[in-house]
Amino acid sequence: MKTYIKQKLTFVQFLAQCPESGLYELVDGEIVEVRATRNHDDVADFILFSFNDEIRLQNLNYVVNNTAVFKTITANGIEQGRKPDVSVIDKDKWRSNRSAYAALEEPIQLAVEVTSTNWEDDYIDKLDEYQRLGITEYWIVDYLAIGLREYLGNPKIPAVFVFLLDSDGKYQRTQFRGSERIVSRNFPELALTAEQILTA
Repeated sequence: MKTYIKQKLTFVQFLAQCPESGLYELVDGEIVEVRATRNHDDVADFILFSFNDEIRLQNLNYVVNNTAVFKTITANGIEQGRKPDVSVIDKDKWRSNRSAYAALEEPIQLAVEVTSTNWEDDYIDKLDEYQRLGITEYWIVDYLAIGLREYLGNPKIPAVFVFLLDSDGKYQRTQFRGSERIVSRNFPELALTAEQILTA
């Protein structure tokens, strides 16, 4: 009897084989479809539109979108292809090769993940991968309060977590709830509260 081991895809193979319709990530060498509820999309869209407004208002050199895919590396050296719910990217970096597909291999300015049934990815895997890549700011928006009690408390309460990379390359976490104004390194003038985001 022969045993066949499915070959894990590299990031380059993922880009070549990824279907054009739908949203996908490369996770542990396999193409995984990313699906979201309308509520999830409403929260992500609210953040994306708010960032867009802030970019215009403050004349910031950023591009914001929900389609960018970038390569991360796990602690075990496995290539992943991640697609945050919202990505904020330096405009010069984004436009350096405008005929390229949306895939990047360098850190972006800010990644936002809105939690869903795969919340462990956001709190554990992506947190580690984004820190390893050097993304200076990472948000976890847990509007369902389904993440770790270590973060959300007991009972669990919806929250927005902002992780900022410190001088040692480690994330420092700040939690925002209710009427607390979100503090962002990339958007210092942003006037959004946790409640506005969590109830979008």
